[in-house]
Amino acid sequence: MDIKNAKFEISSPDVSKCPMTDVPEYAFIGRSNVGKSSLINMLCKSKKMAKTSQTPGKTLLINHFRMDDGRWYLVDLPGYGFAARGKEQREQLRKLIEGYILQRRELACLFVLIDIRHEPQKIDVEFLNWVGQHEVPFAIIFTKADKLGPVAAQRNVDAYCDRLRDTWEELPPIFISSSEKAQGRQEILDYIYAINEDIEKTE
Repeated sequence: MDIKNAKFEISSPDVSKCPMTDVPEYAFIGRSNVGKSSLINMLCKSKKMAKTSQTPGKTLLINHFRMDDGRWYLVDLPGYGFAARGKEQREQLRKLIEGYILQRRELACLFVLIDIRHEPQKIDVEFLNWVGQHEVPFAIIFTKADKLGPVAAQRNVDAYCDRLRDTWEELPPIFISSSEKAQGRQEILDYIYAINEDIEKTE
């Protein structure tokens, strides 16, 4: 299946200001400059759905995008790992992110984005473990696959999987993507629509 239409709806400063809905939401999060906005634009087949920037950490709000006439929402969350920010703003962003992830009942899946070019990073592993400890449904998307050859890319993915197996009995769904080449787009969307169908069957 494919997205019929997508429209930006609202930016919220905290979870209490998010739209009052009863449809599933799919949130995207990752470290600053992981390619999150480019991935969202690729999924929506739009060059300006989510604002991209060369400056890391530009997303400071919870951004909701209405998909398929409101059948579901795509949510753009601020990045984690705010080394360049002051202590007060880092704490504010931490509360914003944790508030949404832990309190938003509509969250059907959290997509955690990881730059495929790097070996396992402590901050990513810690965030994934935190998500798992709170039993949040999530999947991993490795981004920027076009920046590496297929052998090197798979090697880095395998390294992450091996690292996660130190604490995980079962790995989450894993996708490999390239916004430049639209790699992984259909697989990610198929996963979202499969969850949507399962939710509709139980209602």
